[in-house]
Amino acid sequence: MRKIKLLLVLITLLTSQQLLAKEKFSICWSIYVGWMPWEYGDSSGIIKKWADKYDIEIDVVQINDYIESINQYTAGQFDGCSMTNMDALTIPSASFVDSTALIVGDFSNGNDGVVLKDKGALTDIKGQKVNLVELSVSHYLLARGLESVGLSERDIQVVNTSDADLVAAYSTAGVTAVTTWNPLLSEITAQPNATKVYDSSDIPGEIIDLMVVNTDTLNENPKFGKALAGAWYEIMQKMRADKAVLTHMAEASGTDLAGYEAQLSTTKMFYQAKDAVAFTKSEQLPKTMEYVAKFSFEHGLLGDGAPDAGFIGIETPAGIVGDKNNIQLRFNPSYMQMAADGKL
Repeated sequence: MRKIKLLLVLITLLTSQQLLAKEKFSICWSIYVGWMPWEYGDSSGIIKKWADKYDIEIDVVQINDYIESINQYTAGQFDGCSMTNMDALTIPSASFVDSTALIVGDFSNGNDGVVLKDKGALTDIKGQKVNLVELSVSHYLLARGLESVGLSERDIQVVNTSDADLVAAYSTAGVTAVTTWNPLLSEITAQPNATKVYDSSDIPGEIIDLMVVNTDTLNENPKFGKALAGAWYEIMQKMRADKAVLTHMAEASGTDLAGYEAQLSTTKMFYQAKDAVAFTKSEQLPKTMEYVAKFSFEHGLLGDGAPDAGFIGIETPAGIVGDKNNIQLRFNPSYMQMAADGKL
């Protein structure tokens, strides 16, 4: 009788696992220098090749509106989405969608910047109106910049401006300061009397570009994580070896090879998995996420019920930031480590 009961338990467990596991997945991405590899991986068949290896399907969808892509992921319409570390914290995680940074692709190393018109130093921003996408990484960059010169947001006035309107806005006489990201940043700094007075290279490693996936989906379907990691690092190898791949990414993002390479020059890409693993395991990552959580809390981005900046727990290999009983964002380097070890 005991053997029969044990057999029934095993059958129940196996059936439950089979019901939890699924075969079709979807990820979304939006145009940005560090996320164009997903478009190439899709159009070249590399992602399909890795999905086939693990007997699954992965649908790759471009969404033009970046924030909308994250909202759709948060709503459960996608299993994964490209986003920054701050947006991962303030949108899905703040909505209690437990999420995992599966792939740490790069960090902005000059791709985001503060530009002043007819002024040459960040301190000159005092008293000015600053046009930017409010509550975005641009806003975070500005706050860090102000802090670095003894100023705060009380010393300026933020003017919320759509990224689609920023270049045109800067061309008008009334706009004298903007904060934005590439390729908009390059267009603005090319205009007369424009000076970039602060950029993300001043806070290296703080604006991180990720592929974020639903934690439950990943835990129930490790093949999904393995396929994405395997595809990503094959694409990284091709990016380094073949100009034709970069040309494809450039054209798909609406620029030419020279323009795309210029954006790459201000992006710290982790072409090798081992470098991404080392970055993710560093002691600096939890410190960075403390900065991000502090900014997010001060701007009401962690939700109305958040009592402090540590409300949401963030798990990193070097330790937990925030509430260990409310972990909603996880930096998990294990799949990148498999790629580094050649075990995918």
